[in-house]
Amino acid sequence: MDYGHPLQAGTLVSPANDAPTAVVDLARLSEELGLDLVTFADHPHEPTRHDAWTLLGWVAARTERIRLAANVLSTPMRPAPVLARAAASLDLLSHGRVELALGAGDAWDALERMGAERLSPHEAVDALGEAVDVIREIWAADPAPLTYRGEHHRLTGAQRGPAPAHNVPIWLGGTEPGLLHLVGAKADGWLASLDDLRPDDLRAGNAAIDDAAAAAGRDPREIRRLLTIGGRFAGTRAGVLDGPSHTWVEDLLPLALDGVSTFLLASDDPETLRRFAGEVVPALREALAAERSVRGTREGTVPSLAIRAARRDGLDYDAVPASLRGDAVEPGDARYAATRSGYMRGGAPGLVLRPGNPAEVAEALAFARSQPVPLSVRSAGHGISGRSTNDGGIILDVSRLNTIEVLDQATRLVRVGPGARWGEVAAALQPYGWAITSGDYGGVGVGGLATAGGIGFLGRRDGLTIDRVRAVELVLADGTLVRASAEEHADLFWAARGAGFALGVATAFEIEAAKVGEVGFAQLVFDADDTAGFLQRWGAVVEASPRDVTSFLIMGAPRGGQVVAQTMTVIDSDDADTILARLQPFAGLGPLAGQAVQIVPYAGVVAPQDPHHGQGEPVARSGLLEHVTPAFAADAARLIRSGETYFFQIRAMGGAMADVAPDATAFAHRSANFSVVAFGAGAERLDRFWDPMRQHFTGLYVSFETDRHPERLREAYPPRTLDRLLDIKRRYDPENVFRDNFDLGPALLPVR
Repeated sequence: MDYGHPLQAGTLVSPANDAPTAVVDLARLSEELGLDLVTFADHPHEPTRHDAWTLLGWVAARTERIRLAANVLSTPMRPAPVLARAAASLDLLSHGRVELALGAGDAWDALERMGAERLSPHEAVDALGEAVDVIREIWAADPAPLTYRGEHHRLTGAQRGPAPAHNVPIWLGGTEPGLLHLVGAKADGWLASLDDLRPDDLRAGNAAIDDAAAAAGRDPREIRRLLTIGGRFAGTRAGVLDGPSHTWVEDLLPLALDGVSTFLLASDDPETLRRFAGEVVPALREALAAERSVRGTREGTVPSLAIRAARRDGLDYDAVPASLRGDAVEPGDARYAATRSGYMRGGAPGLVLRPGNPAEVAEALAFARSQPVPLSVRSAGHGISGRSTNDGGIILDVSRLNTIEVLDQATRLVRVGPGARWGEVAAALQPYGWAITSGDYGGVGVGGLATAGGIGFLGRRDGLTIDRVRAVELVLADGTLVRASAEEHADLFWAARGAGFALGVATAFEIEAAKVGEVGFAQLVFDADDTAGFLQRWGAVVEASPRDVTSFLIMGAPRGGQVVAQTMTVIDSDDADTILARLQPFAGLGPLAGQAVQIVPYAGVVAPQDPHHGQGEPVARSGLLEHVTPAFAADAARLIRSGETYFFQIRAMGGAMADVAPDATAFAHRSANFSVVAFGAGAERLDRFWDPMRQHFTGLYVSFETDRHPERLREAYPPRTLDRLLDIKRRYDPENVFRDNFDLGPALLPVR
């Protein structure tokens, strides 16, 4: 039976250690030849062979694309929990290139010499089945410790994880009846050798697997069939896989039509590998495609039963475009734990689409619009207000669009993908002596910040991030890709700088970097028991500081009755005397409890950060403030001392941000000198103290506000700005597709 799987080809290379790097060279050759997979025999008890797992790690580091597996790993010699974590780690390090092929073990003589009790063939298969269970349980995205009570494997309170980078398939090798039943019941593939099969064994083995799969409620097409082959190229045919390349195709095609979808050539001869990859594999694929066309066999794969069982209602998973399937993530996927939630907000989406180019973004958007579920757009998932996850809906994740490219050194023009993180951007620009002002955290994605504002550590010198944007490319609601700049789609360009999240999916930004050398970075900690007074003094110092100084202030709930304040201040100078002079007014704000002052590259201030996965629903309030007045300071002190905010931050604005005319971008609040944000455990409790503070604000910053009531929209955008935005919204997104962040269509636009 032809199961319709795409044909794959690879190699089985002998892991001999007499010439230690020869096997690595053959693996690299396999990749250069375009083969899909390279495998190595596992004989850890033989001193003339490399340890297969060590070899896999070394080859992973020396290759870039080809997938890697042992052929096969001896599970009696490799404890399942240890193997699970090792495989997941190597899969993460190799960016999802590990496959796991397991066997019941052929090293019993060596094991007996080490004191192990030999298992019967039936017991060995049972132990292998338990190993499969344990490995999958270790990989499961479940915070609960693992307890497993098997006949051969027992775990109590074992920690799960890490999850691998992709759904690592587990293949089982062998031909025993019990093993074939286990393949059908649990495995993702059957790995056999042509040398071990009699003429009818392949069909009989497939039939046994299919019966076991059906009995387990599985689709037999879930299971890939892999076959190790050997052969010789010669001028004339002398036997099976012994002759010219066209005879190899004649010999392999019937096996492919009988279900084999992966052929692994066992050979250490480079020329044999070259002929197999260059002459046999392409011709075999062509011949198989022709036969499938005649027979009407549809090529493709079937997700596992576990993945299908975890699917959410309302989504047509089978209709996902073929170009997006390989990188799409579903609830049963091993990658789901790392993609379901954002930095602060927990989520349970039904599907995460991860396009790799603008055309795929358009495909993903068209599919999402065809489904009756929520749509969220994500760059890096850090956003506080951004709804970059949901429950049961679709996430359009642009994290793969993460390139950073210098377009013009003379003008310092840089092209940045929305999925890049600002720490990566800073590191990429550091060798040029450039930087782009962003936020205060290197893990933030470019897309969300560069469409909303960007209040960063160089803000008083360079303005908002959006003030440095010279063009943006977006996929609109109808799938059209447009480039917006001052000369092209000028109205869209105006709106994209401050409200781009409501108009399309950004796929690239052109941003003018600024010259930035090393900077002074000071972290000062104060006793701020005189909370209101401290706030007033800090605000006055900030406003009096030169533009080369940008300071952020953080406070939290009192600890032991004491309020502590931390300031993080960047001085655009690498001169120690200048830095100390700029810091002197800050040092006198109150009793110092701690200090650290460094001269570092800007990239060291906003260093890349590992993703953080939140839980629950954040509650944050935002306000834009012209001055830290006594009345504001008193109200803010009351909030802080109430204990209802665990994170209270004021960011310095003003300076270059105020140089831009209020109507130049959709971010109109140019008179503000400060951005204020407070996080709380609950909206009602936080708002009891926040609502009296609204009188002090001139507006709010959309990136820091989680309240979704329409009146917040009118605080974010003044009347003339909002009217212009709504007009542009009607023209570019009349059905209000992009409404999951700040909704520009409540009661004004039709919804889909």
